[in-house]
Amino acid sequence: MEGSVILIIVGVIAAFLALKFIKGVVKLAVLAAIVIAVIYFLSQGSL
Repeated sequence: MEGSVILIIVGVIAAFLALKFIKGVVKLAVLAAIVIAVIYFLSQGSL
C-alpha cells in the first residue's frame, strides 16, 4: 500500500514539473514567433 502512495505522489510531482516545463517552452515559442515576425517586417520595409 505504501509503495502505491509514493508512486502517486511522484507522478503528481512529475506532472506538475512537466506542465511548468511545457508552459516555459510555449512562452519561448511565442517570443520567438514575435521576434521573427518583427525581423521579417523590418526586412520588408513595412514598418
